[in-house]
Amino acid sequence: RQLIQTKLADASVSLIETERAINKVIVTLHTAKPGMVIGKSGANVDALRAELNKLTGKQVHINIVEIKKPDLDAHLVGEGIAKQLEARIAFRRAQKQAIQRAMRAGAKGIKTQVSGRLNGADIARAEGYSEGTVPLHTLRADIDYAWEEADTTYGKLGVKVWIYRGEVLPTKKSVKGEK
Repeated sequence: RQLIQTKLADASVSLIETERAINKVIVTLHTAKPGMVIGKSGANVDALRAELNKLTGKQVHINIVEIKKPDLDAHLVGEGIAKQLEARIAFRRAQKQAIQRAMRAGAKGIKTQVSGRLNGADIARAEGYSEGTVPLHTLRADIDYAWEEADTTYGKLGVKVWIYRGEVLPTKKSVKGEK
């Protein structure tokens, strides 16, 4: 997982799933930019597969799943805010722009928080913004949460993102013998 994250840092990889069998490993990469992961005629994937084969000593299969709406993925939104903070963009502007993009993409609600030495202040603090509803206590709410770290000249800043996509309705269990 760490090897993949370092190799594909710019490829907007949100989720890395690994399934292990006795002599093979299936790796599923959820990414917003599948072209960057695959490379020209599959060169990047082949190089990554060879490196993982060498590391694990097992047969590695790599599946790539495209994320249709990257603005509704908390990990990618947090990564975007962190990159902006590292590029010395004002933390308020970075948060508000991310919130606007997510709401335009169809989120029911979004909440962001940036904490640390904001603007190089001597005393660390946390500032957050939210729009729409983010029902954290509702169990059936489909909330995507992620945190990222931004390395700035003043130290690390933490970025947290909660995105509410709607409710997941529980499916009714059918009881045998009922009509």
